[in-house]
Amino acid sequence: MTIAIQKPEILAPAGNRASFLAALAAGADAVYCGLKRFSARMEAKNFTVTELAALTRLAHEKGIKVYVAFNSLLKAKDLGEAGTLLKHLHQRVEPDALIIQDLGLIDLARQVGYAGEIHLSTLANAGFAAALKQIRRFPQVRRIVLPRELSIDEIKVIAGACPDGLAVEVFVHGALCYSVSGRCYWSSFLGGKSGLKGRCVQPCRRQYIQTQQSRRYFSCQDLSLDVLASVLRTVPQVRAWKIEGRKKGPHYVYYTVQAYRMLRDIEAEPQNRAAVKKTALALLEQALGRPTTHYNFLPQRPQKAIDIKTQTGSGMFVGKVQGPANRPYVVPRIDLLRGDVLRLGYEDERWHAIQQIGKGVPRKGRFTFNLPANRRPGRGSPVFLTDRREKALQDLLRKLDQQLVPPEATEPGPSLFKVRLPRPAKQKAKALEITVHRSPGNRISKYPDGLWLSTEAVEKTPRHLVSRLWWWLLPVVWPDSESDLMAAVASAVRSGARKFVLNVPWQTACFNSQKDLNLWAGPFCNLANPLALGVVADMGFSGALVSPELGRDDYLALPAASPLPLGIVVSGNWPLCISRTIAAEIKEDKPFSSPRGEQSWVHRHGADYWLYPNWQLDLREKTTELKKAGYRMLAHLVEPLPPQVKLKPRPGVWNWDIGLK
Repeated sequence: MTIAIQKPEILAPAGNRASFLAALAAGADAVYCGLKRFSARMEAKNFTVTELAALTRLAHEKGIKVYVAFNSLLKAKDLGEAGTLLKHLHQRVEPDALIIQDLGLIDLARQVGYAGEIHLSTLANAGFAAALKQIRRFPQVRRIVLPRELSIDEIKVIAGACPDGLAVEVFVHGALCYSVSGRCYWSSFLGGKSGLKGRCVQPCRRQYIQTQQSRRYFSCQDLSLDVLASVLRTVPQVRAWKIEGRKKGPHYVYYTVQAYRMLRDIEAEPQNRAAVKKTALALLEQALGRPTTHYNFLPQRPQKAIDIKTQTGSGMFVGKVQGPANRPYVVPRIDLLRGDVLRLGYEDERWHAIQQIGKGVPRKGRFTFNLPANRRPGRGSPVFLTDRREKALQDLLRKLDQQLVPPEATEPGPSLFKVRLPRPAKQKAKALEITVHRSPGNRISKYPDGLWLSTEAVEKTPRHLVSRLWWWLLPVVWPDSESDLMAAVASAVRSGARKFVLNVPWQTACFNSQKDLNLWAGPFCNLANPLALGVVADMGFSGALVSPELGRDDYLALPAASPLPLGIVVSGNWPLCISRTIAAEIKEDKPFSSPRGEQSWVHRHGADYWLYPNWQLDLREKTTELKKAGYRMLAHLVEPLPPQVKLKPRPGVWNWDIGLK
């Protein structure tokens, strides 16, 4: 069947009013943004319902769609407030789509009467072909946002598997996270500020020390497909080119949208292709981003995501600090305009500072910083241009701002939406404790209760023990590892395996509807509320291990409201994050340290790199409370320790006492 190729949308980010208007001014086809709650970019200013209603009305008048990112992990006690916001959003804003990661929002959107499109965020881990048929069972889900790590060949494989009514969205520009989306717990480990709830403190951007070398080993460059994006025009299921950057200013939004519009529409000017490409690249050069990479987009010519010799501070590098400590200055490599915003150093440096330009400075001129004594940078510190408000753009934004109709209503009141929860499950009396290992070992008497699934692990396990074990599936599936996963599942089932823990909900596609299997949703599914648990129950799961990020009150309240028996990881080596890439300079299985002396190490499992802290998650002293609350599976994860890694005896209760922010 021939599929008509539809021109993909240029999808622009907006984290504030000015950036939203910049997207309209630049001619974006759609804008995505978030509210002040329940967004995966809570560090952006974001919008109230009232503000967004006025902006969306203006966008719709101009034929531009608005997608609202409601893509935060929801705890059980968040549901009432989330439902209230969602109801007002539906009634007053009428967005063209919701972008979600938490599966509970599929049900919550239905309850408030929202009948528009739902798009699955990249945080939902739907980046493999077999997932798509499982996703299509939810009619409102019309689009999936693909991981940034994919090559064009992998994108084509997934796009080719799209059933009717489902399309894909591809990132073409913007910041790269070191971790696979939805598989980063690093920020949460360091103080409860979860990336899954939009509060990431970006520990991957910081300096770390290995073999006495202090470097930013995990700080990625920005993704920029630039002229390669035109290849996506040949993939009809790719309906949107997405620009990352809800924390960016209007200058960035305006320039990147213009550039990618030109590159998308280049076929309309075949005689001027070279000139159009040159102009588009010049616009991207002025967008105030980090140095860029194509990353894995071209499989035959992949580029590094990390180059420790390159400055990766947010913004455009414009020079280094010179002069004496009491009167530092910079000689800029570009013209600086009045109103430009400069940042000295990186955000994690104690003395880093922000300075605004009051009067223009020519290239190779001199700008002297006016800094307090406790904000004095060292000589040679980098200086970045982070925002620019040139007069022409400001005039455009002012004209659009004058077209906004003042909102008629005030913000929603404090009353909470009455959420209809699924019927709680009847809990079994006895709790099961299992220990999960990477490999079966050599002594049958010491066999674990669970193993991470691979064809090799199944083959090494005596057949009469296969059915006794819980087989855990890896929490990341790439298109090129999908067939290996299918083969491992088939091998395990043929050998008698019947108990599986799936760490991506869509991995149910691997099981061909066998009726005698016991499938549990694993802890990497990030389940934290009864509605999400109800969705996976409808998908055929018979139990679920909850998100490991929660705090005491959330943990203890959840079993009584859950439609499924629940489990929890009570001890073991839980990763800071899982990544598809690693810096060439980082040595596996050797400790590296943060500036505060916290040690971690990297080990490769399958196609991915797992980063572990040198202290374990340990809730074993809480097991009495957990069992009393109703938990029916207590899991202990055991990782082989590298010889050079020594575990630190420190509390491993994670967010138990402080709660998840």
